[in-house]
Amino acid sequence: TPLPAAAVLLSPLTDLTFSGESVTTRAEVDPWIKPSLLEPLMSQYAGQTDRKDPRVSPLFGDLSGLPPMLVQVGDQEILLSDSTRLADRAKAAGAELQLEVGAELWHVYQLFAPALPDANEALARVGKFIQGKLSR
Repeated sequence: TPLPAAAVLLSPLTDLTFSGESVTTRAEVDPWIKPSLLEPLMSQYAGQTDRKDPRVSPLFGDLSGLPPMLVQVGDQEILLSDSTRLADRAKAAGAELQLEVGAELWHVYQLFAPALPDANEALARVGKFIQGKLSR
């Protein structure tokens, strides 16, 4: 099956083991997600599947051959490490990946468009990224 031309990830959860440092270092500043809320949700999501299984934690999978990706994440969210580690691993595997870390922003801040200028700008970059990949 052919892969998509590109992928856009907004504040992705890539590690269901919650081993990223930001899960604890950003816990006090993240206005949306608290570590205590993640566990019950991810237990339902993963079920009996090992949390390191790439089908539920793509961070632990083979990231080679992926399409170009744009990842946007806020620097005040507990999932920041999920994005930074994904970026590092994907680039090491040869993937084209742009990582944008929004200063003083939170989980999926893009949802606050059009009221939040940072969200508007981020979504404009998403559109430009997608257009650039589809026009090839």
